[in-house]
Amino acid sequence: MSDLSNLLLLLALGAIVGLWLKLSVARERAVQEARLQCRQHGLQLLDETVGLRGVRLRRVNGLRMIERCYGFEVSIDGHDREPGRLWMIGSALSSLSLPTIELLPHEEVAARNDALPSPSGNVVPLRPRPRDRLN
Repeated sequence: MSDLSNLLLLLALGAIVGLWLKLSVARERAVQEARLQCRQHGLQLLDETVGLRGVRLRRVNGLRMIERCYGFEVSIDGHDREPGRLWMIGSALSSLSLPTIELLPHEEVAARNDALPSPSGNVVPLRPRPRDRLN
């Protein structure tokens, strides 16, 4: 009886190690895909890593497949952090969600702050008021 329980324990341990290795390979593939998508969209992948956020079943061509969701953070210039997500089925990217960030060159930002606010815009730049000096 002890030989059977040892065998079952060994099989369970082998299954856990195999699953861990499979998930590690899938995570590395997700990191590569996140790097590629960030490079294509002009974003910076922060922390150079992704984290598993969820797993769900999805029907693809009549077959149920496991879809994994990975979360990561991106930035334009390193001063902000915005969330991003990617969904993968096997080693293929099935969906991508990146933040909507307005990309402006630094000169255009400075010129926009100095210009008068346009009536069609919904953001009014704030300028410091000159202080009244009492003499």
